[in-house]
Amino acid sequence: MIGSAKTIPPLHSISTAWRCCFFTWIIQLSLLSSLHAGGGPENVFLVVNPLQHDSLTIANHYAGLRQIPASNVYYLEWSGDPFDTDIETFRAQILGKVLSEIEARKLSRQIDYVAYSSGYPYAVNFSSDLGGTPKFAKGSLTGLTYLHELSRVKGGAFTSGTANNYMRLPNVPTPGVRSVGFRGRYRWGNGGQRLRNGGRSYLLSVMLGFTAGKGNTADEVIDYLHRSAYADGSDPAGKIYYMRNQDIRSKTRHGSFPEAVAELEQMGITAEIGEGILPLSTNDVQGAMIGFANFDWPSSQSQILPGAICENFTSFGGVLKGTVQTPLSEFLRHGAAGSSGTVVEPYAVAAKFPHPMIQVHYARGCSLAEAYYQSVRSPYQLLIVGDPLCRPWAGIPQVSVDGLKSGDNVAGAVKIAPQADWPSGQQTGRFEFYLDGRWLTDCAPGGTLEFDSTRLPDGYHELRAVAIDSTPIENQGRIIIPFTVKNRERIMEWLASPPQTVRLDQRLTISARSPGSARISLFHNRRRVATIEGEEGKMTFDVAALGYGPVAIRTVGISEGSRLDYVFGKPIKVNVLSQWQP
Repeated sequence: MIGSAKTIPPLHSISTAWRCCFFTWIIQLSLLSSLHAGGGPENVFLVVNPLQHDSLTIANHYAGLRQIPASNVYYLEWSGDPFDTDIETFRAQILGKVLSEIEARKLSRQIDYVAYSSGYPYAVNFSSDLGGTPKFAKGSLTGLTYLHELSRVKGGAFTSGTANNYMRLPNVPTPGVRSVGFRGRYRWGNGGQRLRNGGRSYLLSVMLGFTAGKGNTADEVIDYLHRSAYADGSDPAGKIYYMRNQDIRSKTRHGSFPEAVAELEQMGITAEIGEGILPLSTNDVQGAMIGFANFDWPSSQSQILPGAICENFTSFGGVLKGTVQTPLSEFLRHGAAGSSGTVVEPYAVAAKFPHPMIQVHYARGCSLAEAYYQSVRSPYQLLIVGDPLCRPWAGIPQVSVDGLKSGDNVAGAVKIAPQADWPSGQQTGRFEFYLDGRWLTDCAPGGTLEFDSTRLPDGYHELRAVAIDSTPIENQGRIIIPFTVKNRERIMEWLASPPQTVRLDQRLTISARSPGSARISLFHNRRRVATIEGEEGKMTFDVAALGYGPVAIRTVGISEGSRLDYVFGKPIKVNVLSQWQP
């Protein structure tokens, strides 16, 4: 949550000139003060298709909104079918490359989420794993990525009805379900318990958007991603609707509705079991579970509030090409933060769909992705689309540090002491530190971080201090502090033209000077986009390859000697506008 008072932005009102001023403001604010955001941007691996303009644009906006580190953005080309692929290709060209890149970047310890921007197939045909062409042998991109330990191995073990050990099973005989935080390095036993050895590990996986077929437009995706970021920590006052009718799609989950409603009401969250297909004529939909083949949301005359999970138990909600049923994109179009649907006929198997307790996990402060995967026992066919980090009910602290301020110049040893002020009486369990996006170390409350800046190249760096509470959910908040290392008298100067905004039909010129450098490379996140030979010069290039939205270009002066002789420039921030925008 940014600020204490908010007005809900109208849908699709943020898709043109708003983007320029909003992203300049939110990036400056998040770097200069505690970042109020649910989830952990340092723990997200953002996968982007550089051959697909919508994918680039959505990723630019999401990385800006959520402050995803440049080290965590991976440009993975995909030129195949936009809707489907086979499992051999998925393993070799998508999942295998994603996992290998995480390891190569030494991010394995910190990555919990794999978020796909648009531009990748949502369905994976695994019939070859089952020795033929069995009917309905398709899984989802997100489900098979989550089940990566099983889906990387032939044999179809990921189709098990009990493949997801992270799912929270209802306690017997004690009612209720415990909610717990997720880490990609945690291992889970088949009773949902964390194990030191054995068990299975997973990676929370969500598509930010799908813009082909019956998906959403890029503008719609950017709208709902903005609304979901706005919802973080807002403690919303809307209502969760569990809709009941006599269709088998609805009846399959009826028995679990009362327990979920009771749990929510115990927490002070308003929830109700309604009769019919959709909640009607209400402006307070903070979540919805329905079960019907086709629905028309506008006809309900109801308003979905920011941060809501709205989903439908039906056969083809995740089929975004040629389906006769209402796709998941309809909820997202009207403001939901996340929705889901199966990518092939699943039959009325409850284990393949979210349990009604999904809204309970969410209301306890879990992220959208954590709430989903704690609620689906067999997620291999379920496509989840939206903002994985959204956490409307999270208790998010104000984080501060002594010993380092935004914009400081440092040399030699640096020592900082972090503090966290929690809003709901939580206690800090630990602090995590990230340097230039990569995990550095942890410390206990009251501890300090010391590091030797002479082991870093001169120039721009950023330190992230993340406070994590001592509850099982592991609520977190952070501060991001940019600083400049000055140990070797290396410098990097640059000038961008146009300086702040550039239309897609324009070319961007960057002049740079770095005495002593053999060349100066320009990077969009981790992707090299241009090189200036020598220690001074300029480069003009087409911004179309960057996509629309907020873009940060990093300049690096490269020397022939040690990497410590490099110099990092302050990011060049420009907003890329379409040629028809003002």
